[in-house]
Amino acid sequence: MPSDRILVVDDEESIREIVSAMLNTANYQCRQASSGLEALALLESGEEFELMLSDLMMADLDGIGLLERTKEKFPDMPVVMVTAVHDISVALQALRNGAYDYLLKPFEREQLLAAVARALENRRLKMENRAYQSDLEALVAARTEQLRQTMAGLERSYDITLEALGDALDLKDAETEGHSKRVTAFTIAIAKAMGLSHEQVRVIARGAFLHDIGKMAIPDVILRKPGALSPDEVAIMREHCYLGYQMLKKIPFLGEAAEIVYAHQERWDGTGYPRGLKGNEIPLGARMFSVADTLDAITSDRPYRPKQTLDAARKEIELWSGRQFDPEVVKVFLSMPENIWDDLRKDINQQINRIAYSTSAKSSN
Repeated sequence: MPSDRILVVDDEESIREIVSAMLNTANYQCRQASSGLEALALLESGEEFELMLSDLMMADLDGIGLLERTKEKFPDMPVVMVTAVHDISVALQALRNGAYDYLLKPFEREQLLAAVARALENRRLKMENRAYQSDLEALVAARTEQLRQTMAGLERSYDITLEALGDALDLKDAETEGHSKRVTAFTIAIAKAMGLSHEQVRVIARGAFLHDIGKMAIPDVILRKPGALSPDEVAIMREHCYLGYQMLKKIPFLGEAAEIVYAHQERWDGTGYPRGLKGNEIPLGARMFSVADTLDAITSDRPYRPKQTLDAARKEIELWSGRQFDPEVVKVFLSMPENIWDDLRKDINQQINRIAYSTSAKSSN
């Protein structure tokens, strides 16, 4: 049963009484104010109302003036204006100024109750949505703090879900761990150099760390094949971008990271895969990852060739600017201190060695 509190504002007592009586029969609680100034005094006294029903034409402070003041101080309270037919243009102006709805005099009880019900339902939905957002933010904040404590030794702000997914991939592809951590560190460095916010860097870091997570769905016979892949096997391997996207998009807080995973093999000129995205169609995180991934690939040992120098990597990336890579990202990359990449690589290697040593020591005991 309704029990919402409604403030009825009108300078004619008979109208206030009639409107209040109509609302009382529907179990609404009503307070009356004979002017806009009296209504403001009631509101500012601390008494709370879920809805204000106000006449448009009143002396001292009219409905428009009352509306402007109440929307500024009490934005969550919907206002329904009551007006005569010849004031319809003023009523429309009230809607533009923030009124939820208006009623034309004379109106029937059913019209009044319907307008009130709509306004209160709109308020309820807004308040529920705000409460939901607040609860969700509190939950995420609490969860993030819990994960930060659990993962403190990793020196990165990944949560348990991301780390578990990364570990699962490591078990399937032994070469992934070092590469994933290095390319993530490189991507974070580029993102910070481009001036992205802390939250944007976090999202991009998640996408970079999990870029190859779709390989978990690739058959081992293809993933671990020592020789060259056949065209059919290449086609299957290329599915890992979409497969990774499908895995991550179902996790609410990984939605943006999933887009990076989906696009991490796209190229600036549109010749990449799986969708052939071009230019700014590619998420910025994926564009930065592409440079970081190439940097790591060139400066790391591969079964088919030894690692090359940082200078060689810089020249290669600059050469492919505007084709494989976003020119703006390349420009920022080339402007960064060269020693940062070796320092990051050493840090990652030390982390991996510490974890490996710790695991070995526990096993021996």
